[in-house]
Amino acid sequence: MNTESRVTAEQVALRLGVVKDTVYRRRERKSLPAHKIGRLWKFQLTEVNEWACHGGAAEDESAATENPR
Repeated sequence: MNTESRVTAEQVALRLGVVKDTVYRRRERKSLPAHKIGRLWKFQLTEVNEWACHGGAAEDESAATENPR
């Protein structure tokens, strides 16, 4: 059983240096690992760090530059 505490989207945003809405968009694309607990989405920092180290953040950034608003 994993005893690591889960954190909020706001805490993940601070860790990644993005706004909270970006965290939710990345989660919606099913690329950012998250766990739904009741009505809330929670994140494990070890999973987020692994995702970022394996290029998860870079994939989303390249999509953003391909489709500018």
